[in-house]
Amino acid sequence: MKLTSTTKRFLLLSCIVLFAVTMSGCRVPVDEAGQVKLITPETTFNQTMSEESWFGAILVWPLAQALNKLTPSLGVVGALALVTIVVNAVLLLVTLRSNISMQKMQLLQPEMEKITRKYEGRDDQQSKMKQANEMNALYKKYDVNPFASFITFVQFPVVIAMYQAVQRASLVKSTPFLGLNLNTTILDGIKSGQYLYIVIFVVMGICQFASMMLPQMINKKKAEEEAAKHHRKPQDTSASKQQKYMQYYMMGLILVFGLMWPAAMSVYWTIYSLVNVAKTLIVQKIIDGQKES
Repeated sequence: MKLTSTTKRFLLLSCIVLFAVTMSGCRVPVDEAGQVKLITPETTFNQTMSEESWFGAILVWPLAQALNKLTPSLGVVGALALVTIVVNAVLLLVTLRSNISMQKMQLLQPEMEKITRKYEGRDDQQSKMKQANEMNALYKKYDVNPFASFITFVQFPVVIAMYQAVQRASLVKSTPFLGLNLNTTILDGIKSGQYLYIVIFVVMGICQFASMMLPQMINKKKAEEEAAKHHRKPQDTSASKQQKYMQYYMMGLILVFGLMWPAAMSVYWTIYSLVNVAKTLIVQKIIDGQKES
C-alpha cells in the first residue's frame, strides 16, 4: 500500500510523540536516597500531581491505590490479578477492532508473503502498483485494516503505568507472598537460598512463552483446517527468520528483566501474560464467529 507524504509525516510525528510520552513515563520517581518513591494509602492525587507529573497522577496513582486497597483483602496475587484483568478488559473494549485486524493480519501472512515473492526483484512502477493493488484486494477480501494496529499504541502508556504502580504500591511491596519478600529481586532471592523465587521465575517464563507462541499455534491450526477442506498440504505459517530472532530477543529480554526487577513484577508479568493468552483466544473466537455469520 502506497503512503502519501502527508500520511508518512503523520505516522512519523505520532511515533515521535508516543516515544516521548513513553520514555517520560518509564522513569520511576525516586527519593533523595535513590529508592523508588512509594505510593501509600495516604498519598493523595493532588500531592502526586504537584510533586511529580500528570502521568504519575492520572495513570499511576489510581492503579497503585487500587492495589493498596485490594491487597489487604485479596492478597498480593489476588490484587494484581483483579487490577490486571480489569485494566486489560477496558483496553480490549477500546482496541477490539484493532486487535481483530492484527490477528487477521497474522492469519494472512502466508498469502501476503506469496504476493511479496511474486513481485520480488521487480522495482518498476507498474509492478509496484500491481503488488499494492493485490495487497489492497486481500485486505478488502478479509475486511482487514492494515493501519488499525496503530490504535493499539494507546495501551502502551497504560501498560507502563501498571508497571510503575506495581513497583510503587506500598502494600504490594510490603506484603509477603508464600513467605517471600516481593520487594526483593529474583536474583537476590535465589542468592539468599530461597528457591521459591526460581519457581516464580520459571512460571513467568512459561507464561510469557505461551503468550508469545499462541498466535502462531492458532495460525498453524487454521492453515491445517483450511488445507484439509481442500485436500491439500497446509501452507507454511511459521514465522520468518527475522520474526523468530525478534521473538527470541524479546523472550531473552523479559527473562533478563525477570531476574533484575522486584519479584512483584515477575508475579504481575505472569498474570499479564495469562491475560494476553485469554485476550488472544477471545479475539480469535470473535473472528471465527464473524466467519460463520
